[in-house]
Amino acid sequence: MLVARLDAVAHAAAQLRHAEAERLVELASVATMQAVALEMLRAEKAEAIWREAHVRHPELPHVEVELPQRLAA
Repeated sequence: MLVARLDAVAHAAAQLRHAEAERLVELASVATMQAVALEMLRAEKAEAIWREAHVRHPELPHVEVELPQRLAA
């Protein structure tokens, strides 16, 4: 699902100004962090998906994704 979302963001970003595209990427990164925090997605897999998205879509604005490794107990 994240792969499809990032592909859709990349296609939309190509039509938008840089600031708007960057905002879409930021929202996707927040969703990714939430998925990792809720243990719906492993951090390593999320990082790999983001790396692959930037390889497939180099025009995608680069936003630092800080993924939590685990929730604090």
